[in-house]
Amino acid sequence: MSKIIEVKVPNIGEFEKVPVAEIIVKAGDIVRSEDPLVVLESDKTTMEIPAPIGGMVDKIKIKIGDEVSEGTPILTLVTGDLSVSPESGGIATSSVVTDTKVSKLPHAGPGVRKLARELGIDLSKIVGSGKYGRIIQEDLERFDDRETKTPITSNDIVSVDCLNSPQVNFAKFGPVEIKPLGRVKKISAANLHRNWVTIPHVTNHDDADITDLESFRLQINKEMEKSGVRVSILSFVIKAAAATLKKFPEFNTSLNGENLVFKYYYHIGFATDTENGLVVPVIHNADQKGIVEIAKEVSALTELARDGKIKTNQLQGGTFTITSLGSIGGIYFTPIINAPEVAIMGISKSYWKHVSPDGKQCLWRYMLPLSLSWNHQVIDGASAAHFNMHFAKLLADMRWILI
Repeated sequence: MSKIIEVKVPNIGEFEKVPVAEIIVKAGDIVRSEDPLVVLESDKTTMEIPAPIGGMVDKIKIKIGDEVSEGTPILTLVTGDLSVSPESGGIATSSVVTDTKVSKLPHAGPGVRKLARELGIDLSKIVGSGKYGRIIQEDLERFDDRETKTPITSNDIVSVDCLNSPQVNFAKFGPVEIKPLGRVKKISAANLHRNWVTIPHVTNHDDADITDLESFRLQINKEMEKSGVRVSILSFVIKAAAATLKKFPEFNTSLNGENLVFKYYYHIGFATDTENGLVVPVIHNADQKGIVEIAKEVSALTELARDGKIKTNQLQGGTFTITSLGSIGGIYFTPIINAPEVAIMGISKSYWKHVSPDGKQCLWRYMLPLSLSWNHQVIDGASAAHFNMHFAKLLADMRWILI
């Protein structure tokens, strides 16, 4: 006796509206309990949704790109009187019943599935070398059948075919230790690689004179010492970014095919270093918030990110990103644009510089290095130069924001 049950997204913690990255099964597939059905992929993690019970897939209720949360229907399963007898004890593979034969669904974890999508590799063409025939990352690295690879495209951007990195047995040269790449770093690595390869980056470097701003910042912190609030230069940079984006709206856009989407909200992301890698919390409507309010929000979001408790909506909606090396050192660098944004501002460690503004007297001034990377598909060099100059002008005297 068979019956139809509806499979829904189970408890996935605090995650909400997580995009569907892959649908592993299709109507007519036979699955066993715990076989993967779909893959969800957020900015923080990749997760598989398994079958709660064995059966035959009846109807798929979602599509790739849909955002799902706990309780969202995924598909329906016909259970009961079905002949299900996959190999390997049913742990690794599922059988797919077709008109004349039985084929196997590729068995791989979410990280391997994601890497295969990035590389354009069809997992059905690979024989897994892991336990019970599971496809592992090394199988992808060894796989080099170019005829079975599909192009990696985004808004019809042509994929770039590069030579594989050399595979070296480092242990033969001396002691080594192998550690798995963290979950967030795996996601970040793929995104950064895509952004660097598909976006024509140019970076402008400038210095902002923050001598007066630093004095003002120290005064604020002294007066607010008892409240526990500490204002960093980052808070002023976020505020200056929102104001500069209003003056130069093409920096607050995104490419959508052949169209340019102008956004009239100013959500500023800031890169935060955590044990698992970089994450980018977002200060929403930064143009509408004061410096102290921004400072409080930066502190709260940073703590949530480092504790792994930040919510998906606190990482979404960014229109421009700030990335800072100020606490570490260095002068300039080339930050990678956080697509679908078209520009990113990098700030380095402030330093004292001997300058002569009038060509006569020499003064010591406190300078903040700025590194603006921009998408040359959208922005030209003159606009980028004016953006940096205005950005530096606001940091030199925040009163200009009022004008």
